[in-house]
Amino acid sequence: MHQRKPDWLKIRVQNNKNRTEVEELLARLSLHTVCEEADCPNLMECFSRRTATFMVLGRVCSRNCTFCTVEKGSTQPVDSDEPLHVAEAVKELQLKHVVITSVTRDDLPDGGAGHFADIIRKIRELDENVVIEVLIPDFQGKQSSLLKVIEAKPEIINHNIETIPRLYPEVRPMAIYKRSLELLKNVKTVDPQILTKSGIMVGLGETEEEVIESLQDLRNIGCDLLTIGQYLAPSKLHHPVVEYIHPDIFEKYKKVSLEIGFKYVASGPLVRSSYMADKALE
Repeated sequence: MHQRKPDWLKIRVQNNKNRTEVEELLARLSLHTVCEEADCPNLMECFSRRTATFMVLGRVCSRNCTFCTVEKGSTQPVDSDEPLHVAEAVKELQLKHVVITSVTRDDLPDGGAGHFADIIRKIRELDENVVIEVLIPDFQGKQSSLLKVIEAKPEIINHNIETIPRLYPEVRPMAIYKRSLELLKNVKTVDPQILTKSGIMVGLGETEEEVIESLQDLRNIGCDLLTIGQYLAPSKLHHPVVEYIHPDIFEKYKKVSLEIGFKYVASGPLVRSSYMADKALE
């Protein structure tokens, strides 16, 4: 049975000059944002604030997660001009904090890690003061790929566990919970100065106890920053929303997360992995 969205999930419509400018810039430089590709509920707010999360390595993902609206299937050739175009967009938008993410590219030998590193370096060439956050796939657990990203020295490396381990077979069938934790742990082992970040969605059928166990798993491997948001099904073909989580529960998760040692926590129904990402360093 279809559940009606509660009042706390209603989004205030915004449309202004800044949003149009961002959209035109992205089109001119042939860039994609996860904001658009994943139907993010905060798209209008972030575009209005002149911020965006760039999605690189094409628009087609090699995996089959059931929660995500990004296109799946035959992947596209890597655009060698993309690092420069992203750097130019960052400079033109005068961003202080940029988030770079990608589709998962299991078809590439390094999973696209070298492309991430090229983008980080190109941004630094044009603006050495911008804070760079990368939201990376798991690179199939390849340490050599992860090292390419670490050595490029972004300030934040983000990798989302997305959900609790019991739900992985139906929500992230090609991912492995322990492998995602291991990636975040390895970042800290190689370079403790880099902040690590992860995110989890709720409303997929998990219990509060399972969520708190996963939060503790993340803290146990030294994860610094955390986002918790409500899962919203992109269509009837995707994993259904099992429950709309009340804002009070999000506050509970935030309180627990801060108590166990996270440095920054964004927890709320409309929170997404890169929503207000710049606030984490304030």
